[in-house]
Amino acid sequence: MTSGRAAIEADQLAKLRALLDTILPSNRFYASKLAGLEIASLQDFTARVPFTGKQELIDDQGAHPPYGSNLTYPLAAYPRFSQTSATSTGRPLRWLDTAESWRWMLGNWKRVFQAADVTGADRIFFAFSFGPFLGFWTAFEAAAEMGCLCLPGGGLGSAARLQSILDNQATVLCCTPTYAMHLAEVAAEQGIDLKRSRLRRIVVAGEPGGSVEATRRHIESQWPGARVADHHGMTEVGPVTYSCPAHPGVLHVIESSYIAEVVEGELVLTNLGRAGSPLIRYRTGDLVKPAPPGQCACGTWDMALEGGILCRNDDMVVIRGVNVFPGAVEEILRSAGGVAEYRVHLTNERSLAELRIEVEPDHTSPDAATLSRRIASAFREALALRVPVAVVERGTLPRFELKAKRWVRNA
Repeated sequence: MTSGRAAIEADQLAKLRALLDTILPSNRFYASKLAGLEIASLQDFTARVPFTGKQELIDDQGAHPPYGSNLTYPLAAYPRFSQTSATSTGRPLRWLDTAESWRWMLGNWKRVFQAADVTGADRIFFAFSFGPFLGFWTAFEAAAEMGCLCLPGGGLGSAARLQSILDNQATVLCCTPTYAMHLAEVAAEQGIDLKRSRLRRIVVAGEPGGSVEATRRHIESQWPGARVADHHGMTEVGPVTYSCPAHPGVLHVIESSYIAEVVEGELVLTNLGRAGSPLIRYRTGDLVKPAPPGQCACGTWDMALEGGILCRNDDMVVIRGVNVFPGAVEEILRSAGGVAEYRVHLTNERSLAELRIEVEPDHTSPDAATLSRRIASAFREALALRVPVAVVERGTLPRFELKAKRWVRNA
């Protein structure tokens, strides 16, 4: 084992033991799961400690409303509230944080910004509505603590947000990959030259697009002079990864804050600093491809995820024997060019899953027939699949500010 990995794992083990000492006396959720547990090593931890699943959390909050039993302190110790989008049961997960846990998450976001070369001299525009999702709330506060000028975009339409980015000479934009493309589309419609923009970084999250090469290049071509940096996190886990400065398309796990495992392709996380509402060996549902362990060219020993988050484990579909990931579909469509927006229909015909795709052309696109043939050919070459492609009128498909919902499952 290298000294770099040894140092990381020694630090993780010490933090894990401190976390367990803190939570087991009073956290009812984990006291019952981990009663009598003593950890000798990280290998012992992964061998003996059971997973935590999302359905467990959903059931626990249903049995102990409204916040469940995964709370280490009395309710009065929690000043922060967040919630996820609705789960398959239709109920969101509610999440509470202590001031200490919140500061831990701000520290993680500062790591994300540092990796993206964001400094206190930057002016950051946050193009999202400040709702109950954890989202960029922690990013906003972390940036403020770094000394950045933080420009909130909540409550503004896309045109007004563009104007604010230009008027305030913002140098960093935080949003989803889809919304970065949509803002550029609005700028083109209104004759706004984005070469006037001072943006040098676009920090994206919420979707896999920031680590999809074709999508990243498309965004950077729309915003001249800006480089895309990806990130991912979850409301119930916190900010997890940062974009590798040396290898675009690679995300590093912040291993000073998380124990990360990859089990049958799924990312499993233990947060080491969110003691107020911890998660231990949490099955995130995110499918990833870890790079071989070792020191990265950027200098870190943190676990590297090639291609970032590939997809959710319930998003991958099998079409005529071929595993199809949403990120692969996006790569094909963005690489083909000429696509402003798209929607994927998944149907079951004669007990077989099938795909068909709607695409909306952008202003550079050739005629509809040419675009359709080009995309269909790209799918045959990349996946050896025949996929029907329909070109729809411009302005037909929905646009998204938060996570895009482009995949439609039809019975």
